[in-house]
Amino acid sequence: MLLSALLFGLISSFHCIGMCGPIAMMLPVERNNPAKKVTQIITYHLGRLTAYASIGLVFGLIGRGFYLAGIQQQLSIFIGLLMILVVLIPERIFAKYNFSQPVFRLISKIKTALGSQFKNRSYQSLFTIGLLNGLLPCGMVYVALFGAIAMQNAGLGVLYMLLFGLGTIPMMSAVVYVQSFITISVRNKIQKAIPYVAVCIGVLFVLRGLGLGIPYVSPSNMSLFVQESANCH
Repeated sequence: MLLSALLFGLISSFHCIGMCGPIAMMLPVERNNPAKKVTQIITYHLGRLTAYASIGLVFGLIGRGFYLAGIQQQLSIFIGLLMILVVLIPERIFAKYNFSQPVFRLISKIKTALGSQFKNRSYQSLFTIGLLNGLLPCGMVYVALFGAIAMQNAGLGVLYMLLFGLGTIPMMSAVVYVQSFITISVRNKIQKAIPYVAVCIGVLFVLRGLGLGIPYVSPSNMSLFVQESANCH
């Protein structure tokens, strides 16, 4: 299941190019110092990974609560179905409801803080840009967070989101160097594949929860993600 996070990060990074690509293109990095430019880009990504790991910890703890309640299989099935529904339900349906209104002010503050960091080239600013970038609303991150909850463990929730973030790094780094390295038509074709990947990951979580006795895919053991420290006989 952890591998699905990396795969989803790689595929969804094509979506990230459209949403967060402009931020990466505007990074205040050294254009004439290749070595320093690399370390600056790494610092930016460390900020993003820190944001993903932080929210992965929170949602992993939420999943841990469900695990302790003894509903780990039901949770895995629910999360899988939720992933699938988010992809299948037309976007115009969600547009009828303003889900972002309760956090609109917070998002506005994040964007304001993000803009102010582009004024200097310090590593602290680059890290902060990455951190704030990782906290901006993103549909792909939401889907990944469903997976973090289904991990039913704080540590695995962090790891799931870190792997998702690592998957986005190659493409997000490439746009800093070559802003037109991929045509819009190719990008659109790849973006069309993203929903299929999300559905496949959702199906995996459903199968995981069903406990069909399929090794690695749908184990029959009730402890799907977290191994108990001791077994009583």
